[in-house]
Amino acid sequence: MELTTFNQLSADDAHAALAHCVAIPAWQQAMVAARPYASLDALVAEGDRLARQWQREDLRLALSAHPRIGERVSGAGREASLSRNEQSAMQQADEALQQAMLQGNRDYEARFGRVFLIRAKGRSGKEMLAELERRLGNDDQTEQQETLDQLREITLLRLKESFS
Repeated sequence: MELTTFNQLSADDAHAALAHCVAIPAWQQAMVAARPYASLDALVAEGDRLARQWQREDLRLALSAHPRIGERVSGAGREASLSRNEQSAMQQADEALQQAMLQGNRDYEARFGRVFLIRAKGRSGKEMLAELERRLGNDDQTEQQETLDQLREITLLRLKESFS
């Protein structure tokens, strides 16, 4: 989408245009309210500024839309399509790596009570598994911050791709 088009959309349409970036309605609404954006850099900077304010409840909302790393992503919407593309390295991983990731997901969910989130784009399956294993050693507060940082990276990546 062109930035000028986004700036001119109705509030509802602009909100819908951002929905695939992250499932946090307050972030989407604030991004829409801050229009017009003079440049892509300004749009991304505002998205980043707002994302750095996220807390535990925002994380809970956002994770409701994220599939587990390594599981087949179902659905036909834009979110599902993006997740399939971003996780393509895990879809191509061998059986042993896929099984290790599935077990790691179970261990992570038992430890932290939420799905493991990582910016998958640009990472190999082995790199994602190594990060999952490393992050299992985090305390709750450290892991919440790491997850929020990963969510912010994913959101900004999707935002940039939407307007490129």
